[in-house]
Amino acid sequence: MANTYFQFKQFRVEQDRCAMKVCTDSCVFGAYLNVAGAKRVLDIGAGTGLLSLQVAQRTEATIDAVEIHPEAQLQATENFAASPWADRLTLHPLSLQQYAAQHHLPYDVILSNPPFFLASLKSDSAAKNTAKHTGDLFFEDILQFAQAHLSSNGCLYLLLPPAEALYFEKSAAEHKLYLSETIAVYTYVGGKCIRHIQTFGRVPIEAPVTKQFYIRQQDKTTYTPEFVALLQPYYLHL
Repeated sequence: MANTYFQFKQFRVEQDRCAMKVCTDSCVFGAYLNVAGAKRVLDIGAGTGLLSLQVAQRTEATIDAVEIHPEAQLQATENFAASPWADRLTLHPLSLQQYAAQHHLPYDVILSNPPFFLASLKSDSAAKNTAKHTGDLFFEDILQFAQAHLSSNGCLYLLLPPAEALYFEKSAAEHKLYLSETIAVYTYVGGKCIRHIQTFGRVPIEAPVTKQFYIRQQDKTTYTPEFVALLQPYYLHL
């Protein structure tokens, strides 16, 4: 039987009650985030609390996390309480809209690994399109919140598949949030790009930076030096 938890060097993520388990691309995202100097951080759609815990490990920031699903709320709350940074981690069991109505202070970093919706691949089925439209609305919620609550020099970070990332980039510009960097994450050297890590800010960038990040070598087994360096502070066996 597989473990119901994922053990990191400084914390453990229990995940038996969450649909979204700890996965490699999420770990890369959490480790990559530039949180140096951040005082207030918001994690939208916290799930197990993985990203908040990764951020807490390397910053002194106060971290708020919003989660709407009851089982994930309980799981993240327990994971926060069991961590060394429980005094700086707060789980808010609310929708993002509810949270926005109650909290008005700015954030230096807003991050999200949202549900993946294929907004760019609409089907001919009205029922399917109606279901996927929820994704459009959630993206809009994130952008509205960031537009209202991101500090003047703050950053919004998203982890999305490539198609959704392009869609989000266009929507962000309409909210005066501008892409500054994209990290294209590949499963292995020569393999498929599975995710984009996007960085947005309030200042328009004429030529956003694009970089490639490979998880494994071409043999599909050995981790790349870049992956080892990034995840070494977290993974037990690196």
